[in-house]
Amino acid sequence: MFLRERSTQAEYCDRPDLTPAEVRSVYHQLDRIHQLLHSAESFQTPVARWLGESRVQNASMLDLGAGDGAMGRHLEAWAQTKGWDWRVTSIDSNQVALSLGTGERRVAGNVCALPFADDSFDVVFASQMTHHLSDDEVVRHFAEAWRVSRDIVCIFDTHRNIFALGFIQVLLSTLGFSREFRSDAALSVRRGWRVSEWQLLAGKAGIPNAAIELQHGARIRLFARKRSPARPSLSA
Repeated sequence: MFLRERSTQAEYCDRPDLTPAEVRSVYHQLDRIHQLLHSAESFQTPVARWLGESRVQNASMLDLGAGDGAMGRHLEAWAQTKGWDWRVTSIDSNQVALSLGTGERRVAGNVCALPFADDSFDVVFASQMTHHLSDDEVVRHFAEAWRVSRDIVCIFDTHRNIFALGFIQVLLSTLGFSREFRSDAALSVRRGWRVSEWQLLAGKAGIPNAAIELQHGARIRLFARKRSPARPSLSA
């Protein structure tokens, strides 16, 4: 059956020999597609609700595989419009990608061995990066995210299905994205996930009661928390 198993083919953007200019082009296009798909907007309102009225005004967050940190900058800026202080630390193994960002909270490191103490952040999240890892690495990635979170872990990635594959290929071709980027986008779906696969991996990682769900037919989400839900924020 087509897409029954994950692809193991490496993506262009993961090549260690990319020049700084090529890395910059990758992240410019990534930021463009995230803006088109409103990636940050689909996360910021739910996380405000999850934090609740008592904690939403002051929260620390960790963005796993953050690249140039664009997601963190967007979240901080959005929180400021609400009068909230959200502090997002960006971690990535690609130091060139990190150098494209701004601010002091940028850390070079491995998402499978995070250089932070237990319970360091209110929210730990990852967006569209987990498919770059092997299944064994994902178990460590999930376990580390859970370890350093004080409360919420939320991880998004691509769902492996023919409809998502077709949609992303048509969208990026129509909008003139580069050949390498279009190839990587298709590979990100082929390297993507099914709900049952993440349920198994979250169990191996020791995350209790992880909720895994398919969203909009194209994205998979893991959500887990250590605290009882707080009173919802009324301002999100």
